[in-house]
Amino acid sequence: MRDDLGTGVALTGPARRVVSLVPSLTEALVSVEPGAVVGATDWCTHPADLDDLGVTRVRGTKNPDLAAIRALAPDLVVVNKEENRELDVRRLRDSGVPVWVTDIETVPDAIASMERLLDALGWSRPAWLTESRRLWCGPLPSVSRTVVVPIWRDPWMVVGARTFTTDLLRRLGWDNVHADAADRYPTVAIADLDAAGADVVLLPDEPYVFTADDGPEAFTRTPTELVSGRLITWYGPSLVEAAGLA
Repeated sequence: MRDDLGTGVALTGPARRVVSLVPSLTEALVSVEPGAVVGATDWCTHPADLDDLGVTRVRGTKNPDLAAIRALAPDLVVVNKEENRELDVRRLRDSGVPVWVTDIETVPDAIASMERLLDALGWSRPAWLTESRRLWCGPLPSVSRTVVVPIWRDPWMVVGARTFTTDLLRRLGWDNVHADAADRYPTVAIADLDAAGADVVLLPDEPYVFTADDGPEAFTRTPTELVSGRLITWYGPSLVEAAGLA
């Protein structure tokens, strides 16, 4: 089987020990085979009972504890091109640990990637994945409003081009003002964000934790809405819930 980057990954049978270094993939994999996920990052917050399942924490997405991962003797480590470092992938592979790299820029990418990964693992495809394909992979709806999506402040950074979030929002009928930016996550002055002409500024609770008291006060011209970061940035079971945002 080949991962999203076309790299061959050899698995001799259904995977029984998997380490996930991507929070959304952790939630997705646990929903299918909860006992098979033996390692996850400190940032993996879903499902809420992850620690009760005996999952070992292996630090963060950018600084994973490679020794701890190796000690878990995984059949496969699952990572993402954007969230994880190529250096860590190379070091794991050099030590004989199979690694599967996902590369996702759109919702259909995410669904197809998950289908391919589950097939490689030798696991069944869950009902939520079939439903996600039905909900998200049809024709694009008409644009109903324009949005700006900050993901950080000081400096202010926003979701830009070629991102899963921009594509998901467009499939809800929401057009990202920065969808044609040169960068995937450009830095933009707050005055320019407020004057961008968007109908609303969406303020997610991750990676920066925007709250009612931290974020909305910076915008004097554009209305703001707090939104779950998981619903607009994660790919997995949350996709079914995210469809209800429209």
